[in-house]
Amino acid sequence: MSLLFLAHRVPFPPDRGDKIRSFHILQYLAQRTPVHLVAFADDEADVDPPAVFTDMLASCTIIPRAKSQTRAAIEALATGKPVSLTAFAHPAMQAAVDRVVPQVGGVYCFSGQMAQYLPAGRPPVVMDFVDMDSAKFAGFAEDARGPMRWMMRREARLLGAFEREIASRVSASLFVSEAEAALFRDGGAQGRVLAVENGIDSAKFDPAASYLNPSNHPGEGRGPVGKVAVTADSPSSSRSPNWAPASAGVAWSHEMEGEALVAFTGQMDYRPNIDAVTLFARDILPLICRYRPVQFAIVGRAPTPAVQALASDHVTVTGAVDDVRGWLAAADVCVAPLKLARGIQNKVLEAMAMARPVVASAAAAEGIDHAGTIRVAETAAAFAAEVIALLEAPEDAASLGESARAQVIRRYGWDARLAPLDALLGLST
Repeated sequence: MSLLFLAHRVPFPPDRGDKIRSFHILQYLAQRTPVHLVAFADDEADVDPPAVFTDMLASCTIIPRAKSQTRAAIEALATGKPVSLTAFAHPAMQAAVDRVVPQVGGVYCFSGQMAQYLPAGRPPVVMDFVDMDSAKFAGFAEDARGPMRWMMRREARLLGAFEREIASRVSASLFVSEAEAALFRDGGAQGRVLAVENGIDSAKFDPAASYLNPSNHPGEGRGPVGKVAVTADSPSSSRSPNWAPASAGVAWSHEMEGEALVAFTGQMDYRPNIDAVTLFARDILPLICRYRPVQFAIVGRAPTPAVQALASDHVTVTGAVDDVRGWLAAADVCVAPLKLARGIQNKVLEAMAMARPVVASAAAAEGIDHAGTIRVAETAAAFAAEVIALLEAPEDAASLGESARAQVIRRYGWDARLAPLDALLGLST
């Protein structure tokens, strides 16, 4: 049986949360049956993916998407639809889906935005919502004010109704964690609702593996001490002194004696990540710096002006990096102080796999079976205290990191996490 794989972004390269999940699922399915990919590209570089990716596919159709959020909002208000759907409404996508559907025996739909293209009736569909997006917008509404609060509440209400309608007519609805699946069921969803968790490539994210040293690659270094000039499109070049990965047992080299590195990784135009680094830089970092000098590295592509404005003597904004593993390996502590987090946070799994000690908020830790191998804190004071404790006891921090990596290997291999798809889609290995 061949499959149509619908995705709201090209699942390559797997360098951000949603693309990591979609890539590994697509790869898993393509090893078992012919898969036709139909996906949007919101980056010009993704319109023509390389052969290393397309060679595993039966066919590959990429539709560029350039609709602005303003236009999507106007269309949503005019049609009574959620902005999440109008932003991804495109006649070329519908035409591509219509061409492929007669050739396949099933559909894997990745992300709720793409559910508007699902054919009525057959073939059977597995709907991967990943997270409950309507709940995410409800959370945004709590922090918003004025017209934006009304807009977020509208989005949550309309998107929730759409999600439930889709769930009622597909073979199965998937979420990245049991907590998300339970939230969906409790919200009145009908049909088969299951959790299929994310995994981690523990061979790639391995402190003993080869990866790029940040000091040697443009866009990768942490820059000079002081305010770092970056833009979303052109990250600053490395001008930092040489320094070696912490995993190699070499102390982080820096002209300021004893300065530790605390790192946050993620897509830096994503609102929950923006809120997280802002919280850390403004409320948590000053508490830590009372006890010892610390450099906070915000590592990830497309930092917004608000993120760039955080750069200071103790905060570095890197922009896009060639290999995030160099930053993870060099970090004395990795942090994930997210106030709003849906499902499983790949940034936490990656840090755990790299044997880094992690301090996370309850929201960021909720979907992960970490078995006590990460530290969890809620208030700014508690978060700072956990980071300080790990910095002051490097042997304990190293032991925690080693335990975290062992837990990841034991619990989060991709093949084991995705095995339920075989029965859901009638596949054989």
